[in-house]
Amino acid sequence: MTVNRAVMAFAGFMVLVSLALAHWVSPYFLWLTAFVGANLFQSAFTGLCPAARIFRALGLRP
Repeated sequence: MTVNRAVMAFAGFMVLVSLALAHWVSPYFLWLTAFVGANLFQSAFTGLCPAARIFRALGLRP
């Protein structure tokens, strides 16, 4: 798996988890969804993604 695919999979997973938590626990978990979306948006323009750095450190290929 490449770093880009891992980041997209992780982002999708986090969105689904936050939506489930917002539905069953508290609507404040929608802030997590907003954070993930904002992080994806800024990384598209800046190229800086903390998750990508972590996945590279774990040994995924670029």
